[in-house]
This record gives sequence, structure tokens and C-alpha cells, in this order.
Amino acid sequence: MKRAFLWVICFIAVIGLAMPAQAFELGVRGYYWFPDFSGTVKVDDQGISGTKIDFESDLGMEEESYPVIEAFIGAGNHHLSAAYFKADYSGTATLTRTIYFNGIEFPVSGLTASSLEYNAYDVMYWYDIIDLENFLAGGSLGIVGRVEVFDGDLVIQTTGLEEKVGFTAPIPQLGLNFHVGILADILELRLLGTGMAIGGGTVFDGLAEISLTPIPFIDINGGYRAFIIDAEIDDVEFDYNTSGPYVALTISF
Repeated sequence: MKRAFLWVICFIAVIGLAMPAQAFELGVRGYYWFPDFSGTVKVDDQGISGTKIDFESDLGMEEESYPVIEAFIGAGNHHLSAAYFKADYSGTATLTRTIYFNGIEFPVSGLTASSLEYNAYDVMYWYDIIDLENFLAGGSLGIVGRVEVFDGDLVIQTTGLEEKVGFTAPIPQLGLNFHVGILADILELRLLGTGMAIGGGTVFDGLAEISLTPIPFIDINGGYRAFIIDAEIDDVEFDYNTSGPYVALTISF
């Protein structure tokens, strides 16, 4: 999966090098995200109904922050980006109730160690259906198509017991991207929201961002991103929320 992401980055770079300099924007962005973390998971197996397990109160998982890297290219009204980050949550707790996870019983008063780790790959294309620019101000509205892939494992273990559930979940989404630039785009506002109905539930990924360009080719960004999924697929129920502020630095040409 990581190799596929690198191929996407190379593809974006090759396209950018093949275009006339005045026809495209090419850049990279690194940002640090500080999301709150909450959610529950329920996994059935072997005819045993799983317990709805709370990541924080049952397993003691704590909030984490992590870097995100993104490469992007734009040509006229067309835009393409690819982003990657790795999330790694862990915790220890003494169970106050018996829980069932993937057909395995974890008894009350057992000391558990758990982890939720995943790689996230995000490929997004949008097309500006409205693009109004002038010397001092302007804006655009684009239709967005997006696929986010989450590849990882959830592990729960206690004395003599360990159970791991692996997952690879591609999530297609549709949405809108709205951009406003003032003072010749020295100051910009961006709103992005995508979502999709999935597994009897919904997924949403959105952000609100302010960007300042103090010198050419360099942007300083700050904003708030929310990723929320509430779905039931096969024997798994998953309710997950990571939302919080971020700061970023963008280099573009």
C-alpha cells in the first residue's frame, strides 16, 4: 500500500514536469494535526455478539497528534492531491466489565493493553465549476471526488489472551471545495467537505482553513479538520471521531 502511494506521488510530479510552467501549480504541504479522539467498536464472531467497546473508557486509549504529508498539482480547473499519515493509539486499563471481542471473552478485572494503528492514504480530485478571480480578490467552487484508504490493526490483549483484527477499508466520497482569496491571494479561506453513506451509516471528512502567504511560494496555514465515521459492515460496528486543529506549511510553484 505504501508503494502504491509513492507511485501516486511520482505520477503527480511527472505530470507537473510535463506541463508548461504557466499552466499549473505544483507543491507539497506538511502539517501537524492535533485531533481529539473518541469512538466505539463492536466485533462479532463465532456466533458470539461482541461488546460495544469504548476506546477511552474501556481500553484507556489516549489522544495523539501526528504529521501529515501532502503533494498536489493543479492545471486550469483541474486539481489532484495525495496525502498520507499514520495514526497510532494505545492504552492500558483494568476492565470493569466482561467484554467480548471477535468471539473472545476478556474477563472483568483483567488488565488489558490495547492498540489501534493504521496508515491513511488520501487521493482527491476536484474540478472548479466556478472560478472567479481578479487582481485583488476572487473565489472558486469545485466538485470533489475522493478515496481514503485505512489499513491497520486493532489489538486487545491481557494475561494469556491476545486478539487482533486487521482491516483495509477504502472509502469513496463526494463533496465540495470552496475557496476565497483576497489581496491577490495573500490571505485565503478554504472550506472542504466530503462524505458518503456507508454500511448503514455515514462518513464525513471536512476542514476549514485560513492561509497566509508572507512571501512568494510559501503559505502558512491553520485550520480545523474533522473526520467522523459511523458504520456497520458485516460483523463490525465502528463509531469513530478524530477532530481538531492543525498548523501547516505549504511550498508551491
